[in-house]
Amino acid sequence: MSAGSGASLRACFESLEDPRRGEVLHPLINIVAIALSAVICGCDDFSAIAEFGKGRREWLAKFLDLSMGLPSHDTFNNVLARIKPEAFETCLLEWVLTLHEVTEGQIIPIDGKTLRGSYGRGDNKATIHMVSAWASKNHISLGQVTVDEKSNEITAIPKLLKMIEISGALVTIDAMGCQTEIAETIIAEGGDYCLAVKDNQPKLLAATQEFFEDHLADDFARHSVRRYATQERGHGRVEERDYFIAPVPEDFAPRARWKDLRALGIAINNIEREGKQVTEVRYYILSKYTSGARFAEAVRGHWSIENRLHWQLDVSYREDDCRIWRDHAPANFSLLRRTSLSLLKNDGQKKLGIKNKRLAAAFNTDYLEQVLLGKQVSVR
Repeated sequence: MSAGSGASLRACFESLEDPRRGEVLHPLINIVAIALSAVICGCDDFSAIAEFGKGRREWLAKFLDLSMGLPSHDTFNNVLARIKPEAFETCLLEWVLTLHEVTEGQIIPIDGKTLRGSYGRGDNKATIHMVSAWASKNHISLGQVTVDEKSNEITAIPKLLKMIEISGALVTIDAMGCQTEIAETIIAEGGDYCLAVKDNQPKLLAATQEFFEDHLADDFARHSVRRYATQERGHGRVEERDYFIAPVPEDFAPRARWKDLRALGIAINNIEREGKQVTEVRYYILSKYTSGARFAEAVRGHWSIENRLHWQLDVSYREDDCRIWRDHAPANFSLLRRTSLSLLKNDGQKKLGIKNKRLAAAFNTDYLEQVLLGKQVSVR
């Protein structure tokens, strides 16, 4: 998935179906381009997007046909409530990948997040829960799906895996996603898995615990193992992390149930603070017997989706405070936030946090143009 050059924003959205029928006043590309630009600049609702359009009309007219004026906040609301999120996401991701490369062999964490302000006021609509995939090295949101009200992440994750490109990647998922169907889907799509093992898979957890208790007792004198260790000091605490990854033994009872199961992993965290020591132990299954350092990277890298995507959405975008709830609007606005975050994180021009990058883009159209369009790229 390499970055192209000279592609146009308009071309990326040509395939997006306009949900409006009959003659339309404002082209769909205008609505999409203004909305994405506005969200980059800190706009978090449709009224703010409409005001952004008014304030930046001269700049927008460099790229868009505004002969019929600017869309109102109701137009933004109505259109984004009706666009199909799956198609919208495909176009947005195509644009991001036009500008920024996703490294091969990527670690791709998958995790869920609830849009707490998305519940319906008048129709008892439940809050929306999204499952997202994140390119941890390149800081790009690769895709997301909405969890059906009558379902959960277990059924949503396979849909997401089939939507995104995971060939050659190492996919990490917490214990909720430790399911045989999910493991099979990852392998079928050309990726490898690193799945956390907890109580929802009791037989697998018991067998994995028994294996490591047996071999840690004699420091793996009877079995191959690869190791990696780190130590961090700061803020009054010392944290030592030890990682062990071992090939699955032939007599490992759950082996037959898990597609291409190749290795078992354990991560042991020893945390010392104010004279007190706490030990945390986590277990994993993997479809690839990789190096100890790569296993440690996968374990630590999984939390990048929390720290660099979900945390930023909560703090820099105040996603939980958003009260957009109508039809597809919450999912589509969520896509705009994730796309703008990917674009801002991949811009190296300003050494600022995301919140201040959004302000910089709002104040300076040259910087906004750099973030939104990249070099040698136009919306024509």
